[in-house]
Amino acid sequence: MTGSASTNNETTPICFSINNPPFSYNHTIASAYFSAVFSGLGLSSNLFAFIVLVKAYQRTQSRSRSSFLTFLCGLVVTDFMGLLVTGSIVVSFHVTHFNWRELDPYCHLCNFMGMSMVFYGLCPLLLGAAMAIERFVGINRPFARSANMSKSRALSTVLMVWVVAGCIGLLPVMGLGSYHVQKPGSWCFFNIGSKPLDLTFSLIFSLVGLLSLAISFVLNTVSVVTLLRVCCSQDGRTRRRDYEVEMMVQLIWIMIIASICWCPLLVFISETVLSGSTLQIRKLLLWIRFATWNQILDPWVYILFRRSVLKRIYPRMDWSRGSIMTLYPSFTASMRRLTRSSLGGRVSDMDDKGAPRGEDTPTSLKPLPPNS
Repeated sequence: MTGSASTNNETTPICFSINNPPFSYNHTIASAYFSAVFSGLGLSSNLFAFIVLVKAYQRTQSRSRSSFLTFLCGLVVTDFMGLLVTGSIVVSFHVTHFNWRELDPYCHLCNFMGMSMVFYGLCPLLLGAAMAIERFVGINRPFARSANMSKSRALSTVLMVWVVAGCIGLLPVMGLGSYHVQKPGSWCFFNIGSKPLDLTFSLIFSLVGLLSLAISFVLNTVSVVTLLRVCCSQDGRTRRRDYEVEMMVQLIWIMIIASICWCPLLVFISETVLSGSTLQIRKLLLWIRFATWNQILDPWVYILFRRSVLKRIYPRMDWSRGSIMTLYPSFTASMRRLTRSSLGGRVSDMDDKGAPRGEDTPTSLKPLPPNS
């Protein structure tokens, strides 16, 4: 019997070595309707958001806004493909209840889905950090950003993020950790365990995600403070600042949604492997569903938090002044009083009328010297 058991372990593919299908189907922790509704809602939302972003990209004349829209398009494409790839496998399992051992005897499909879960999970977090860096440089170092950032560079940054996330997703296939079929049998994910290789990859995944969120939080906070100081110090506000505020509002909401959806899963993974406790499958499924909401809610940030939408919601507001900050006059006045004492260092960046000097100031509108 010992020899027979040894032979059976040697022939068992690694993705079935921990959870060996078929599993007993439990409707309390898995549902075909839940997966189908989630996938359908997410796919339609991201498709609609992509159309909105493409139209906005074609109309924009601002260099900074076009770069930001490039990042947003990369994010919405990533979310759409993530839901399409993983959702199609999950829904297919719930409809057909296929046996992984029979359908995928060599673990190719399981490894593919595991890599997809890691890749499409990390990409939104890394892209959020990249957008936070871009906005930080654009607001706090506008001249450096004007010289360096362009549409092609923004696209290159998106591609670089995809490459980094893809390389991390390949690590378990190369031996650092491993992908396994997860209960109730509808999906594959890396093994969350205390063995050295599994622990290492689990920490890499969770720490990369948490570090991305931390970078986004710190840089976005600094950018918001800087933007409020500049906006609240001007008597005449320009369309440039209006778009700056619009982009920061969108980016802040992206960060908030990502933090709420992903922090529970990332902390749960780290806590499980470091404590050496048994994996609680119900909590894992719950936090995975939380993370899935990120891909569904993200596109609505681009759809709802746009100036054109706000104009329709608040048609009586004075939009002729060209700044979203005019929606909150009392808040603006309070911020002006609070920041007036700290604006000394920014006087040199503004002209006599309080307008910011920068790349978007038309040359033809600048006052001519007396001798010209």
